[in-house]
Amino acid sequence: MRFENKDSLKKFINDIKPANKKACKLAKERLDSLAKPLGSLGKLEEISIKLAGITGNVKNSINKKCIIIMCSDNGVVEEGVASAPQYVTLAQTINFTKGLTGVAVLAKESNSDLIVVDIGINSDKEIPKVYNRKIRKGTSNIAKGPAMSYEECVNAINIGIEMVGKVKGKKYDIIGVGEMGIGNTTTSSAVLIALTNCVLEKAVGKGGGVTKEAFEKKKVVIKTALEINNIDIKDPIDIISKVGGFDIAAMVGVFIGAAYYQIPVVVDGFISAVAALAAVKINPLVRDYLITSHCSKEIGYNIALDELKLDSMVNLDMRLGEGSGCPIAFSIVQYACAMMNNMATFAEAEIDNGYLDTVRSEDDYIV
Repeated sequence: MRFENKDSLKKFINDIKPANKKACKLAKERLDSLAKPLGSLGKLEEISIKLAGITGNVKNSINKKCIIIMCSDNGVVEEGVASAPQYVTLAQTINFTKGLTGVAVLAKESNSDLIVVDIGINSDKEIPKVYNRKIRKGTSNIAKGPAMSYEECVNAINIGIEMVGKVKGKKYDIIGVGEMGIGNTTTSSAVLIALTNCVLEKAVGKGGGVTKEAFEKKKVVIKTALEINNIDIKDPIDIISKVGGFDIAAMVGVFIGAAYYQIPVVVDGFISAVAALAAVKINPLVRDYLITSHCSKEIGYNIALDELKLDSMVNLDMRLGEGSGCPIAFSIVQYACAMMNNMATFAEAEIDNGYLDTVRSEDDYIV
């Protein structure tokens, strides 16, 4: 990878630390001491161990939560690959600040904040309560050439990291990653194919919903973009600069920033998962900081999760994006913390757990 703005980005990438294995071990020991069958709380136990690895603490609390939403337009919409017109990106970005969108409603219910960033909306409008980090007014059409320059991509990643720095300064305990950008399932599918060399038909879905004709056009556009852009498949930054979007690049930065600052970060749906995968390709240690949410209905999502070697928490047949799965995941993470922090041990419950000695010798109960 090349590193324009390298003094900042290279430092963030190279200084990521792995999960705290000692804390993970202590968390596992506490879980096994709780008055319950071994491993019986499943994913809640997995989450508790992961949190311990991130924070270094066996007991954790998730009180302050936010979702960082990267908003940008994509030049590829001129190919007719999206069901919604481009102006919806701006409209929904404004609606995030008014609490009217899907993620905004769910975030309010879970007492989570939204941090909304204009990374490249095709508009000159200054939006109150939105961070203006616009690189330019939308990317170029990937069916005709690169979405952006390598330097612009690095800039977008750095902006994502910057936003996590702000979150760290405000003492948030957990963050989620969302997006808004008409046409971004097209760019995400292209990035996913380049990252994994998967079959196009298995990575490209209907996104927000398009006609059969537009869906076939979408696949042709992605195939064309991958053929004409001279992509370096060994460099995730080059991939995103050629066939991605400002939103995806900035989301990659959020995942890298979360790992650098040691904050647990929740992956939303398809686009968020593709960005998480790109971040892990840049530095595999980022994976230690990822917490999944829902299983996206978009078909490429499972390819990204399989590559990440992660499983979803729940399946609600959601495919909205925006970060809408994050507040749901936050609640589950809070349940995991409540279990770890407040549940009685066998000793506290005055139960002789000697009967578990035989079970402890087996491997199949281990989380």
